[in-house]
Amino acid sequence: MKIRPEWLRFENLLDLARTPFFEVRDGRLTLADPALGPAVDVHTHLALTFLRRRTVDLAAETPQVEHYLPAGRAIDLDVYQNRNFSPADLDRMTRDLSIGSVGCGGQRRTHTLPNLAREMRELGVSRSVLLPIDFPVMSHNAATWLDLARGRGDFLCFGSVHPFVRDPAAVLDRQIAAGARGVKVHPAVQLVPPDHPRCMRLYKLCEARGLPVLFHCGPVDIETRLGRRFSQVARYERAIAEHPGCTFLLGHSGALQLELALAFSRRYPNVWLELASQSVSGVQRILETTDPERVVYGSDWPFYHQAIGLLKVFLATDEDDALRRRVLSGNAIRLFGM
Repeated sequence: MKIRPEWLRFENLLDLARTPFFEVRDGRLTLADPALGPAVDVHTHLALTFLRRRTVDLAAETPQVEHYLPAGRAIDLDVYQNRNFSPADLDRMTRDLSIGSVGCGGQRRTHTLPNLAREMRELGVSRSVLLPIDFPVMSHNAATWLDLARGRGDFLCFGSVHPFVRDPAAVLDRQIAAGARGVKVHPAVQLVPPDHPRCMRLYKLCEARGLPVLFHCGPVDIETRLGRRFSQVARYERAIAEHPGCTFLLGHSGALQLELALAFSRRYPNVWLELASQSVSGVQRILETTDPERVVYGSDWPFYHQAIGLLKVFLATDEDDALRRRVLSGNAIRLFGM
């Protein structure tokens, strides 16, 4: 299926309403037809906090969300998504995620649960999976987010166990008791390669407990040099091969190394691909060359508005409604037993 070229590039976020999938209501981008949903977004974050337990009021609602890709920025769907950032956007994001993570201002103040829930309602996203990221010390994102999501039908929350914590089994079991439905591992942020022996120990614990692992997988070309080295897709194969009873979701489908991630998905039945940030042609290639029963939609909110990833799935699935439903929600519902 060839995508109409006029649906690949947009002047700004609201310009996505030029397609038949969205419309603008009261200045906000919304789903044009509820029948296009529902969707399950398996890749979202709230404001990450380090040193102090909570510096942002994650339960507060603000009029607007300051996504890291600004709403006024031009959008090209056929490149890896971070190629749409300007240098100024990248500088601002880097400050917000680094030194800003110990404060209460910046863009992070808008990355809250009610703001994400509002965007979900506007776009027909019925559930989102929260993916915390923690360090070995002075880091409580998993505990904070699990507490925030408890009792809500519109959110699932993963845990985050840094491989270098003193007793990973005990930390993991506490998070499971609090409701964790899987574990997020981010080699580039947590600064540990995915094939490190301590990581392998963590995967074994997850395998024994029936917990899926969602990796940040693949280089994205805006991380640190060390993070890029740790994120090379080839370094994930040992984990996948040695833990066949553990489901591994490759976040970003290998990012800039899509072809190797595709090879893993064809080689190993315990590999799933998550679509956040891939180009629309990348999403097409995934659906045409691997098992569509193991592909799930993700947005990487609040880096990007959820509509951007939704549009890529709408375009890549064309008029195949059954395939669209599987990718947007059916596969995730089956995986998480929702």
